[in-house]
Amino acid sequence: MAAPLSVALVQAPAPPTRDLDRFTAEVRALVAQRPGLRLVVFPELHLDTPAVEPGAVAVDPRVLAEPIDGPRGAALATLAGELGIWLIPGSVYELGDDGLVYNTAPVYSPAGERVAAYRKIAPWRPYETVTPGSDFVVFDIPEHGRVGLTICYDAWFPEIARQLAWLGADLIVNVVQTPTVDREQEVVLARANAIVNQVFVASVNAAGPTGIGRSLLVDPEGRVRNQLPGAETAVLTDVLDLAEAARVRHHGTAGLNRLWEQFRPGDTPVTLPLYQGKIDPESWGAGRGAAAPKY
Repeated sequence: MAAPLSVALVQAPAPPTRDLDRFTAEVRALVAQRPGLRLVVFPELHLDTPAVEPGAVAVDPRVLAEPIDGPRGAALATLAGELGIWLIPGSVYELGDDGLVYNTAPVYSPAGERVAAYRKIAPWRPYETVTPGSDFVVFDIPEHGRVGLTICYDAWFPEIARQLAWLGADLIVNVVQTPTVDREQEVVLARANAIVNQVFVASVNAAGPTGIGRSLLVDPEGRVRNQLPGAETAVLTDVLDLAEAARVRHHGTAGLNRLWEQFRPGDTPVTLPLYQGKIDPESWGAGRGAAAPKY
């Protein structure tokens, strides 16, 4: 059994201005009210201009983008260290060293360091104009488990969640900013990605008016542990044993389905023409991917 991981999923609207001092005060208050919190998560683009609905005039992300380890990043790292928490402040517009702009979810540790940064692989085209990322990102929370990162529309691409599970993720955090009616489908996808990968899924949407909420936390068998019913500003809290993912994979969903043992060494590889690749029985299985990358 892993150590219990106390999480807070903050369903909040994007603030009216890019006010880092206000955000810092809110996080401090949250942690003071809930002693023992280990992981705090905010929605997509929480600290930047909210995503806009189709047809609206968008602010050019280049105007808002900053280097990932610029002054804002340094302040967020300091905040995580001060409070002794793992902090995912949603995602931000990142100005990369290549001069391109990405929608990026950074992670800060209780040691006051940035330990990961995930660039959204599937921007919501044509409305989102950032450059797609190309790397899958997981990070370890010692004594608790491994966490994979996705951003909003990534949840619609089953290959992304599958890859994170193969890299050993016990929990996939999907930060979201959805103001549109397809949140209904996203709720289903959170459960589906949990079921077919036997992994916890946390889908953290923005509150109104930025998003329509309905944040939820799903267990590795696809059961909804907790869910916020609407677009209200609220904090969804829970305490997770991330070792449950390994238990479900070993014994099977409902004691029946052991997905990661479907292919075994000696089986004929399955060709995947879409990807010009294959399912290789020699490498199939959750946790058989590379170790968590260092940043």
